[in-house]
Amino acid sequence: RRIRHRGPDWSSCYCHNDVFIAHERLAIVDVESGAQPLYNKDHTTVLAVNGEIYNYQPIRQQLTQEGFEFSSGSDCEVMLHMYDRGDTMEDLLNQLRGMFAFVIYDATTGKYVAARDHIGIIPLYIGWGPDGTVYFASEMKALCDRCTNYMQFPPGHYYDSTKHGVHKFERWYNPSWRLEIPTQRPTPEELRSALVKSVESHMMADVPYGVLLSGGLDSSLVASIASRIRMRQACGDDEDYCRKLRKTGKLPQIARLRSYCVGLEGSPDVKAAREVAEFLGTHHREFTFTLQDGIDALEDVIYHLETFDVTTVRASTPMYLMTRLIKAT
Repeated sequence: RRIRHRGPDWSSCYCHNDVFIAHERLAIVDVESGAQPLYNKDHTTVLAVNGEIYNYQPIRQQLTQEGFEFSSGSDCEVMLHMYDRGDTMEDLLNQLRGMFAFVIYDATTGKYVAARDHIGIIPLYIGWGPDGTVYFASEMKALCDRCTNYMQFPPGHYYDSTKHGVHKFERWYNPSWRLEIPTQRPTPEELRSALVKSVESHMMADVPYGVLLSGGLDSSLVASIASRIRMRQACGDDEDYCRKLRKTGKLPQIARLRSYCVGLEGSPDVKAAREVAEFLGTHHREFTFTLQDGIDALEDVIYHLETFDVTTVRASTPMYLMTRLIKAT
């Protein structure tokens, strides 16, 4: 009940012996049939996940060739079959490209595992009840009444119920860090290619999407790439033709990327974002707020952030006001 706000599209649960898994879904991929928890064919493996797997399509294709049957178009279902295939958690997790936090329960053995993405983009908490029961949740508020001890699940780790003591937590993200600056640095073309590929992978959605635009370099680059991809998806691969449509004001609405900006009245960020949006031809919306609006929102912001950290709260308050208005439009 305390995290009902996380899933406006679907609520469902799984119960077996002393295992209970509940999921609140915000649908992005496979809106119609991707409800969770997800199950394998005989319902012996159960998955609840929060996140997005950007490279699920080649993994799904490989699993299909190996004979695994999919019951949905969800990007997350690949994890079920990777587990059933016998992949170790290290192998499974290192194949994924995305942001995620999940729990898998194996009803045949009673084993359960939980994992969080490499740098902790997606929130996850773990807690222990007075009787030794283990709890996992996306927010602390779901654990505080039942757990005598709880903490943030460490990024880049997984938890295995069959292991003992400190070994229940295992680090799976172990990149090879360079101690010296490489003599052969990436070329601008390589950087551009990598950035375009990353932005395109994040545009995987079966629902409307947009970009948050501040007018700074980072968000402007992302918006520019996303805008071109959106035009190409709607108008074809001829970039000159798409550019001509944009310059003459004849670009179809479906080809225009949505962009949003928030700031105080007269903010230079709002002005800069407007200029970028006009250049890119996005369908742009501006939201302004007052200091009193920010003060009034503090209670809600802190409730959802679950922190009093000044920097985090200060940065999140305009984002909260903007996303609330986006939802209402």
